[in-house]
Amino acid sequence: MTAAADLDTLCINTIRTLSIDVVQKADSGHPGLPMGAAPMAYVLWQNHLKHCPTNPQWADRDRFVLSAGHGSMLLYSLLHLTGYPLSKDEVLAFRQWGSKTPGHPEFGHTPGVEATTGPLGQGHANAVGMAIAERALAARFNQPGHTVVDHHTYCLVGDGCVMEGVAMEAASLAGHLKLGKLICLYDANDVTLDGPAKLSFTEDVGKRYESWGWQVLHVKDGNTDLAALDAAITAAKAETGKPSMIIIKTTIGYGSPNKSGKSSAHGSPLGNDEIALTKKALGWTHEEKFFIPEAALGHFRLAVVKGESTKAEWRKRFEAYRVAHPALAAEFERVMHRDLPDGLAAALPVFPAGTGVETRTASGQALNALAKLVPELIGGDADLSGSTKTTLKDGGSFDGQTGAGRNIHFGVREHAMASIANGMAYHGGVRPFTATFFCFVDYMRPAVRLAAMNHLPVIHVWTHDSIGLGEDGPTHQPVEQLASVRAMPLMNTMRPADAAEAAEAWLFALERKKGPTGLVLTRQKVPTFDRSKLGSAKGLHKGAYVLAEAAGAAKLIIIATGSEVQLAMAAKEQLEKDGIPTRVVSMPCMEVFQAQDAAYRESVLPKAVKARVSVEAGVTFGWERWIGDHGVAVGVDKFGASAPDKALFEHYGLTAQHVVAAAKQSLASL
Repeated sequence: MTAAADLDTLCINTIRTLSIDVVQKADSGHPGLPMGAAPMAYVLWQNHLKHCPTNPQWADRDRFVLSAGHGSMLLYSLLHLTGYPLSKDEVLAFRQWGSKTPGHPEFGHTPGVEATTGPLGQGHANAVGMAIAERALAARFNQPGHTVVDHHTYCLVGDGCVMEGVAMEAASLAGHLKLGKLICLYDANDVTLDGPAKLSFTEDVGKRYESWGWQVLHVKDGNTDLAALDAAITAAKAETGKPSMIIIKTTIGYGSPNKSGKSSAHGSPLGNDEIALTKKALGWTHEEKFFIPEAALGHFRLAVVKGESTKAEWRKRFEAYRVAHPALAAEFERVMHRDLPDGLAAALPVFPAGTGVETRTASGQALNALAKLVPELIGGDADLSGSTKTTLKDGGSFDGQTGAGRNIHFGVREHAMASIANGMAYHGGVRPFTATFFCFVDYMRPAVRLAAMNHLPVIHVWTHDSIGLGEDGPTHQPVEQLASVRAMPLMNTMRPADAAEAAEAWLFALERKKGPTGLVLTRQKVPTFDRSKLGSAKGLHKGAYVLAEAAGAAKLIIIATGSEVQLAMAAKEQLEKDGIPTRVVSMPCMEVFQAQDAAYRESVLPKAVKARVSVEAGVTFGWERWIGDHGVAVGVDKFGASAPDKALFEHYGLTAQHVVAAAKQSLASL
């Protein structure tokens, strides 16, 4: 064996032994993947990955996503060893309170972590989104003689990842789009938590990916054949017309005499005795735990010098680009900082009072008006653009090869759509949006949750927001979805009352740099309120506001969202005739209203007014926070039915007369 080969082996075993020692110290974790996947990760990071450890956010870096996030110690070992700002003490604090090394990688928490992974398959789909973002930015900013965006997205997936439906959806779209700068490394160790993968998984994964339009490469020995690993990655980079899947046969827990190739190596520490036997089997002669040989560390740390040189060369090219294309250079820096151009509020469409407009239609008009000023706004729908009204009229269809076009045709792939949008947001430089019927948020939920957890400014357009969609029936009529999405921390759910609020909701969503926003919109027309006589729709930015004041000191407050605000207004008119001064509050977003200071909340919902009614075409769960002990919630606490929307509202008690009766019931309870 040559000296270079000896050094390679030493470095790979450093990853393995550091990982198993740290997992043992934590008495928790997954040692098997770092032991088996260390060679492929080493070859990728040392020979191919374009990155700068001293500047983890450098714009033109390659992205590396560990989709099999349970193997997080592989990533933490690599980050520390290659010189990222992740100290050895932080690595040794693996899975402990406050450390930078949580059980699964967390975006924004650990330098160098590109995506939060762990829920299997999500990282795979995120990587597709990153590859889309790279192409979109390249199309917009690269100019003849000046290339400022040119990088790959790498993703390490495991058996569990490629079983997940979200990964299949995303991979199918990636193949269709011909995302040639996306490369997946499949740690095919044929073992899952329950035992051999063959218990549930016997298909030919390679043929599946080939059928989706991927280049599929094979490495028969991923444990020791570094030359084959290097050649496969080189071949994947050379293929620009297809994404590449490299299927690498490995042994989970490689080196462990008693646990290698077994599920017992997957999710539990090896134990001190087995670690000693493993180190002996690997030829590791250092007795000290967590030992990092100087020769290995020096070799790994070459990544710092190489990264700084690569980044400096890019910076030189970018400054030349700035001279040649100053406006584009300024735009590039703006979008990478998620800053917005001026003049967005003035660009919003204005809707005449009294006209009936579907809020989905108003949303589409606002989206198109803002998209003219925000070129980084890019997205699409789950085969429903005619219904969601989210087509960018002059945007063209997205081309995965050139990156041209702003309308992404996600197909009927709601889960992947949301996960891909997350990947686009992780990447940066684009502002992604998605669209589908609100009922199908249930297909998207895991990705929406991760967007909220990671403060990703993804915008979701959810139309056909209630039983008001009518004849399609209960399968398509959301009832419990509003309450369930509102329960998600850091998620803002906007249900605008009319066209003016729908436009303001788009402005709110774009101005929100951290966290996802859902726009919940009607299929049916709703009246546009006369804002010269009522509260301004700009009140939406505070979550709730007084739309219509009582004639005198209010004795009752009606709180409503979306299409039911019109019912509140009609009920107010009748209640005022009956001598009951009534205030109407539009509450498009509970979460934003809750975040306002106590004084503002009191000005909208004064505690002294205890008679309250909430009106919303969804389950009443959650409204008790706002209506109190004497309040009455008018809603839909059952599934819908197939019938015209007006008939449904009548049968489910969503009428002005019913709201009036609920108001009088609340007053009578005082």
